[in-house]
Amino acid sequence: MVKKRVPDWLNSSLWSSAPSVDDDRLHRYTSEPAATTSSPEPVVQPPVPVPPPSATTAVVRTESPKSDTRDSRGNNNVTNDDNGTSSGPSAEDVSRQAQLLVELSKKIINLRELRKIASQGIPDGPGIRSTVWKLLLGYLPPDRGLWTSELAKKRSQYKHFKDELLMNPSEISRRSEKAKSYEHDETNKGPLSRSEISQEEHPLSLGKTSIWNQYFQDSEIIEQIDRDVKRTHPDMHFFSGDSSLAKSNQEALRNILIVFAKLNPGIRYVQGMNEILAPLFYVFRSDPDEDNAASAEADTFFCFVELLSGFRDHFCQQLDNSVVGIRATITKLSQLLKEHDEELWRHLEITTKVNPQFYAFRWITLLLTQEFNFADSLHIWDTILSDPEGPLETLLRICCSMLILIRRRLLAGDFTANLKLLQHYPPANISHLLYVANKLRKQPSI
Repeated sequence: MVKKRVPDWLNSSLWSSAPSVDDDRLHRYTSEPAATTSSPEPVVQPPVPVPPPSATTAVVRTESPKSDTRDSRGNNNVTNDDNGTSSGPSAEDVSRQAQLLVELSKKIINLRELRKIASQGIPDGPGIRSTVWKLLLGYLPPDRGLWTSELAKKRSQYKHFKDELLMNPSEISRRSEKAKSYEHDETNKGPLSRSEISQEEHPLSLGKTSIWNQYFQDSEIIEQIDRDVKRTHPDMHFFSGDSSLAKSNQEALRNILIVFAKLNPGIRYVQGMNEILAPLFYVFRSDPDEDNAASAEADTFFCFVELLSGFRDHFCQQLDNSVVGIRATITKLSQLLKEHDEELWRHLEITTKVNPQFYAFRWITLLLTQEFNFADSLHIWDTILSDPEGPLETLLRICCSMLILIRRRLLAGDFTANLKLLQHYPPANISHLLYVANKLRKQPSI
């Protein structure tokens, strides 16, 4: 059997640069914390919102959040001068931002054109990514005239969810008791007698309809949510620390995850959902529009639900072995690699016996949020959310391109070396990564 030839453009050394020896990405996401002797990582600040520019502006100044959200893992995807300062947005970024602003200023937004522009990456302009993501996720309709009423309706609906689902059973019982007291005579306004306390209201009730029994069942999930929320991006002031901003943002993440868990009893909460939620909330909460920023929790909830709808089967353990479960998706990734680079596929899965589940499970379920720094994750999500084929197909192509970019190191490695490399993915040029992923769609190997 003749092996499929790997395209020449994939053999360039550009795709297989070795990580710096000082790069601590190899230690960040290990299952056990690695001992360090260096000083702690600097805490990352969120970007300072600036007023949105006019849609007719030809050249737009941007305040890039990349320098604020970049951690200390040494991923030098932003061109810096000798003094370590940002060289500013490229002409391509300025042009793309202007195109996006023009498109967003239209009365009826052309989603096809918006996807085309955004798929190349959304420049770090003020509030642009926030609006574009809401449109791409279907939260905002293409008709700008409907935005105000649609946002008001959704935000009111989320408030109703919180009022109904985050209430302590004691408060529910108190309100129920107060309502019933109005039906009593003046002489019967005291506490309800034992015989008047319903089965549903009794704290020791084990009935399926008991609000207390449900409350105790939810407690374990809520404790897990609390632990995960506190561990969300500990290197960013926006999510971590004792500041009022961090505590407020943690509370918002907690509320969203609890409401989602209660509204989706088939899935509830699965560890890692906080990592998918974080980029959405960060982008919406950093919107320079004060009303949008204040309503970031509600907006994030609905966009989180929409985003997860394309991946929810991956979080349902009962579906793991089904045609829509996570194992089937990992198999699709394996087949995609075999189609485009059979030599690498054979070396990984047959020669060195590296099961793709060992690394791809996290890549896919967490949408690559743990493999790259925060700013680069946002860039990758621009492409994932923009692709008309759907986020899952795009994600698989990106995962496949991640393997191809480091093929030389993988082909030279054994089981141990390759597993370590894939579980601690090295720094990469994100633009090149997405270019390769797009090549896999447009020009598959024959």
